[in-house]
Amino acid sequence: MKFTIDREVLLKSISHAQSIVERRNTIPILANVLLRAEENGLVEITATDMDIGIIEKVPADVSQAGAVTVSAHTLFDIVRKLEDGAQIELGGASESGQIELRSGRSTLKLSTLPSEDFPTVSQEDLPTEFSMSAGLLRSLIDRTRFAISTEETRYYLNGIYLHATAGSKGQVLRSVATDGHRLALMEIPLPSNAENMPGVIVPRKTVNELRKLLDEVTGDVSIKLSDTRIQFAVDGIDLSSKLIDGTFPDYDRVIPDGNEKVMAVDRKRFERAVDLVSTISTEKSRAIKLKLSNDSLVLSATSPESGSATEELQVEYSDDELEIGFNSRYLIDITQQINGDFARFELSDGASPTVVREVEESDALYVLMPMRV
Repeated sequence: MKFTIDREVLLKSISHAQSIVERRNTIPILANVLLRAEENGLVEITATDMDIGIIEKVPADVSQAGAVTVSAHTLFDIVRKLEDGAQIELGGASESGQIELRSGRSTLKLSTLPSEDFPTVSQEDLPTEFSMSAGLLRSLIDRTRFAISTEETRYYLNGIYLHATAGSKGQVLRSVATDGHRLALMEIPLPSNAENMPGVIVPRKTVNELRKLLDEVTGDVSIKLSDTRIQFAVDGIDLSSKLIDGTFPDYDRVIPDGNEKVMAVDRKRFERAVDLVSTISTEKSRAIKLKLSNDSLVLSATSPESGSATEELQVEYSDDELEIGFNSRYLIDITQQINGDFARFELSDGASPTVVREVEESDALYVLMPMRV
């Protein structure tokens, strides 16, 4: 195998691949990336951790077809340190078990493992196929992924639940994430051909890797899925993943629809006040108290070690006086997702979940459980 490739092209592709590869691997071949040079002037770069796989084809000057595997992180670090605009020549990979990398006056020899030992990244036919813009897919991820649970025992919450359902304006594609303390929901009009898609839970790592790719593309993303696998294809990159084998809880039951006490608050001022007051709250709970009365909100926090803090904000609120406590980190996470200048809080009492939305009509909503302060 022998080919020459632009540094920038290889760096971009290897950065995608090495992100999939786990730093610690009990199976040596999984620490490697598969490079397959094809006679048609393309190099196929593949990486997998057995749950997620990525395949990307990039242009190169191929003088000898063939395949080899090398350490993903080592190759990435080398290419990253070469000069901008450099040409990289990769070749050799013979009985010596090494491949030679040349660039300018630099020559490096990298250890290899046989390409035949590299696991096959699944390219199975998936029955449901539809597409959407990269921008819409970014929205589905960005507005919900912060609420994905990191608690491994409730593995079915360790991802985003993607499903077709009926919304207030017709059929929608909805993404939902929850960790039991907060819930985030975002929906878009249902793409064509997605009507019969199964409800699937896309794992957290897959969500994060996909989100990195979406920063670099602008076109439509092709999505194929079954009830066990999902594949995203865009700009010559195929990212495929196993889905979480579990049942996502009936989240509709935790979204209250009778919260009649409404507060509208300047989002940026509220976020700054929460951040400031929470400096005093205890490190473990991050709890702050919100006290609402006529057009006034007082935020407060106390801790035996640090002291106390209060801040008053002018808000739109004309209902009964109400006190409620929240985890300040969760409050900030939610308000950062709100578009527009104001956030709308729909409350019931100090012990019931609160709904947060944008003041203008929105396709996203958030539910936050209160805590004792």
